[in-house]
Amino acid sequence: MNTILLVFIFVIAAFLGKELISKVPSQLHTPLMSATNAISGLTVLGGLVVCSTSATGTLSMILSFIAIVLATINIVGGYMVTDRMLGMFRKKEK
Repeated sequence: MNTILLVFIFVIAAFLGKELISKVPSQLHTPLMSATNAISGLTVLGGLVVCSTSATGTLSMILSFIAIVLATINIVGGYMVTDRMLGMFRKKEK
């Protein structure tokens, strides 16, 4: 029963996230990327905490490692995109 509830919450969150992200205007993309980077930072921190505890099982260690890798990719990519977008507004040197 618990697994069904967790899958249901995941599916609802995925649909809600898709709906919210599709409504964001392009002017708010950079602030949204910054907020996403902060959330991904918390995901990395949570994954590190789970990996550091010895009481967890193998499955939780694998899932937390995958979460750390994916969140790190999201953070680095987000900062690269944000830097590129902000670079478009810098004055060009002659």
